[in-house]
Amino acid sequence: MLNYISSLPDLAYALRRPRRLVVLGATGSIGRSALEVVAAQEGLFRILALAGGKNVRLLAEQAEKWRPAFLAVQDEQAGKALAGLLSYKAEVLIGQEGYVALASLPEADLVLSAQVGAAGLRGTLAAIRAGKVVALANKESLVLAGDLVREECRKSRACILPVDSEHNAIFQCLAGIAESSGDWPGQNGQALKRIILTASGGPFRGKSREFIAQATRQAALAHPTWNMGAKITVDSASMMNKGFEIIEACHLYGLSAGQVEVLVHPQSIVHSLVEYQDNSQLAQLGRPDMRIPISVCLGWPNRIQSGGGQLNLLQVPPLSFEAPDEELFPALNLCREAFSGGRGLTIALNAANEVAVNLFMEDKLSFTGISELAGKVLDAWRENAAPRTVEQILALDAQARRMALEAGGAYEN
Repeated sequence: MLNYISSLPDLAYALRRPRRLVVLGATGSIGRSALEVVAAQEGLFRILALAGGKNVRLLAEQAEKWRPAFLAVQDEQAGKALAGLLSYKAEVLIGQEGYVALASLPEADLVLSAQVGAAGLRGTLAAIRAGKVVALANKESLVLAGDLVREECRKSRACILPVDSEHNAIFQCLAGIAESSGDWPGQNGQALKRIILTASGGPFRGKSREFIAQATRQAALAHPTWNMGAKITVDSASMMNKGFEIIEACHLYGLSAGQVEVLVHPQSIVHSLVEYQDNSQLAQLGRPDMRIPISVCLGWPNRIQSGGGQLNLLQVPPLSFEAPDEELFPALNLCREAFSGGRGLTIALNAANEVAVNLFMEDKLSFTGISELAGKVLDAWRENAAPRTVEQILALDAQARRMALEAGGAYEN
């Protein structure tokens, strides 16, 4: 495991009470769940800052409850509306600059990065460069800029804690690995043989190609086990989300794509597994409730109440596992190819997918057209060098979005 994930912050952080928390993406599903976890504690946290997008009314309700000194919203119009709803004086910051400012507040102990999509990259990097403990729920930060994130963590000694249920499960299963010196085989990360990411299979598991081709927005949003935001739910239905998790896992744990496998597990009880060089496997089990991995990150290195329900194995259905159908769900291979190909291909894939999902949600693209459009952008990609700065990354992101929009017309319903 990489040192910026496994290293323990100083003793002052481990014992600090209250822990001063910044939530980026407070009005989304992860942000709301995180505030539920905080509410279940007694004096363990103080909300220092909250950032939302355009859901001003909900952000105002959250602000009234937690009274943070700092708030951030997407634009000036939202900022004016928010200020008019507050009964107390708070500093309201605007746009990406506002998110960056909150992420790097000197007094912050912990930053939850929970924005959706590429928009979360700047806030994540700001928190890392400020040397914070970062609870990372924005997987796009690693899909777009995994190498840059790793380099910045090495420089600042920031610590990343993965919020995604699968990567959090891996993190918990790896917690017993000692980073000790000596000549014992398996030390310094060699003990880990591979990881197995579990996937629910989404709403289209077991469906025919014809059914999936005609799938509606409502069908794609009807996830069988998880309650998530619209974008990630559609990504789960296409398995693009699981493909992005392969990329995320490679960056988080220093693995090759060949060391990360995917198994479909419809019950969503086993959240992922790790296999060691002795061929033993460890798994983390729990109910499908994001408050559990969130609580692991917010309380770490301590265990705190999550507010989630207790798992009773006598009441769950039999646990089953199957291989994913990668012909019906080509997003998995698209992600592996993009990660292995370098040259900014993961940036192109993420951008094309975001454009395609938006077109699908607007009924301008079929469900199968999402992966088709993403694959078309990858095939047309002509960049030869990997980006080295956030500006280069965002420039390639914008370029790929233009390519996807231009190509999208050929797939419109």
